[in-house]
Amino acid sequence: MSHIIKKTYPVTGMHCAVCARNVEKALSRQEGVLEANVNLAANTVAVSYEDTQTPQSLRDAVRSIGFDLIIDAENPEKELEEMENERYRKMKNKTIGAWSFALPVAVLGMFFMHLQGVSYILLLLSLPVFYFGNHFYVSAWKQLKQKSSNMDTLVALSTSIAFLFSLFNTFFPEFWTERGLEPHVYYEASTMIIAFVLTGKLMEERAKGKTSSAIRKLMGLQPQTAHVLRNGKEEETAIALLRQGDLISVHPGERIPVDGYVTDGNSFIDESMISGEPIPVEKKKGDKVLAGTINQTGAFVLCAEKVGSATVLAQIIRMVQEAQGSKAPVQRMVDKVTGIFVPTVITLSILTFMIWMLIGGGGYFSHALLSAVSVLVIACPCALGLATPTALMVGIGKGADAHILIKDAVALEEMRRVDTIVFDKTGTLTEGRPQVTGWLWNRPGDTDYKNVLYAAELKSEHPLATAITQALEKEGIAEAHIDSFENIVGEGIKVSKAHEIFWAGSRRMLKRYNIQLSESMADMVKAYEHEAKSLVYFGKGEELLAVVAISDSIKEASYEAVKILHARNKYLCMLTGDGHLAAQSIAGQLNLDLFKAEALPQDKEDFIVSLQREGRIVAMVGDGINDSQALARADVSIAMGKGTDIAMDVAMITLINSDLLLLPKAFKLSKMTVRLIRENLFWAFVYNIIGIPVAAGVLFPAFGILLNPMFASAAMAFSSVSVVLNSLRLNWKRL
Repeated sequence: MSHIIKKTYPVTGMHCAVCARNVEKALSRQEGVLEANVNLAANTVAVSYEDTQTPQSLRDAVRSIGFDLIIDAENPEKELEEMENERYRKMKNKTIGAWSFALPVAVLGMFFMHLQGVSYILLLLSLPVFYFGNHFYVSAWKQLKQKSSNMDTLVALSTSIAFLFSLFNTFFPEFWTERGLEPHVYYEASTMIIAFVLTGKLMEERAKGKTSSAIRKLMGLQPQTAHVLRNGKEEETAIALLRQGDLISVHPGERIPVDGYVTDGNSFIDESMISGEPIPVEKKKGDKVLAGTINQTGAFVLCAEKVGSATVLAQIIRMVQEAQGSKAPVQRMVDKVTGIFVPTVITLSILTFMIWMLIGGGGYFSHALLSAVSVLVIACPCALGLATPTALMVGIGKGADAHILIKDAVALEEMRRVDTIVFDKTGTLTEGRPQVTGWLWNRPGDTDYKNVLYAAELKSEHPLATAITQALEKEGIAEAHIDSFENIVGEGIKVSKAHEIFWAGSRRMLKRYNIQLSESMADMVKAYEHEAKSLVYFGKGEELLAVVAISDSIKEASYEAVKILHARNKYLCMLTGDGHLAAQSIAGQLNLDLFKAEALPQDKEDFIVSLQREGRIVAMVGDGINDSQALARADVSIAMGKGTDIAMDVAMITLINSDLLLLPKAFKLSKMTVRLIRENLFWAFVYNIIGIPVAAGVLFPAFGILLNPMFASAAMAFSSVSVVLNSLRLNWKRL
């Protein structure tokens, strides 16, 4: 049985949306490839394929249409950056070279066209410009061999037509003079088109580089080397060579290279890149540390637990990259348009030529030719192709800077439609650092079972389990040996010791074992619930041993976040496994609109579904395994960064430092990004809707205006650059 591999590869040589579309088509046609999504702004492609396929065969498919994949580099992102820098340098030299000859051609062609022999001078000056723009023709030829086309096809066609017509008129002017017509040459049009297009691509590449600044900033947090302890000596080793279990010495001021735990020494660590908190956190033996965080003044040794792509920082980088490469629904519509764009433009160009000739005959040949060439030049699909991905890249990058990790472009587009937000309670609305505030034992002798409870709760991932183990550790309780452990989702845990069954969990565990509370116990439980305390029931078989009261205070940020979201007309709900009275108390303090208590994972999912049936667009915010079903069901799923890995895997968005005040910012970011996408698409479409008819000559009958191809090329270059620059405006706006 084959396995599915999903990888993101850098792509070189793409210029426009049609290039991206052709790369996707070339990969999708390969056997075993399930999906291929190109991010033009980032120059990457995310490919899902069966393991029967090989990266080399994917590369061969892309190479066959004139592009390339980077598949075997140790650091593909760095290699792509180096290649893009080299490409930018070459393009800069080509642009300077093209303008050096195109400007004299334009001056001679427009002001000294009647000089004797000027056509031959223009021809000689034009040839170097075609050399500097040779990649347009190479690319167009490769596309033609694949029965495809892209922006290079339009540039190659338009400049070739203008040049070949001029070449004919240079050597055979009598063909026109014998017919009473002027043998015009248009070397300045073809050379200026190449110069303007090169300039536009140069500016576009420079601006596009800025859209991926968030990724480069995150990558900059990764140190390149580490001090590994081997045989009692420090060896400086490349990060790529580190393995799980390596002992690494961290010096003052250094970035921590891997995720691990302190084995010797202590220090204060700046974890602001993960938590957003500026105050350094003290770390001592046994404490966890994360890659990319900064050691302050102390020195310590850590044992590597997660290295390379498994570290938290590497996963954040990967998620941001995948999100920036994912496609918003609106982009799929744009892809369909760009897929037929170039053939449509070529058809329009031919029609333009034919209409001019039908209207004016041979006397309008020059007008017909110029208008056809202008249509080819002005109708560049770059602006359309860049409109959505550049906005998404900047928006997702801005989110990453603000500790909002967006994993899917769909979420960014959907968030603006959300009218209902459902919160999990523990760790989301509350601190998630609960403390035991009371023990209610059934009989004095039952306290002997504390060691069993301690051993059981050590294996649990529920936030309340930590509170119980910490309380028992303070009492010096030792861990009992247990024979088995079982997690009963939404209810609690069950263990066995010496053939006896012990359990701990919510009130549902009482129903499971048919246990009735005594009158005195019931009164105490009710009093605890009125105080909004969470309760954990502990028992042996069909006998209740104890009730543990745990208090988890509401986050200060929760009050402010709820207030802001209410002001934005959001309907706010809460789900919790706690009893009704405790849930009612929390919901009342926060002024929530609706809550559901004693909710199992299935109940949480059903609650989301019931809201959706009412026509609501629902966002779910949670942090635990028991929230994963509801997160998966919601229209937009949001996880707290300090929650479980499962919740973060399911969620579309992660609030890295678990600060709920980031939630209103995430909604604002969604609104701003979608507005930006719409602005970009509006101007890209309007540009073509207005530009193509003007280039075709619709203004000529009424105003005598005919668009020169060189001005069409300038307008085309400006359209692409303006879309990228408009997207970059988002970087300067406050969330």
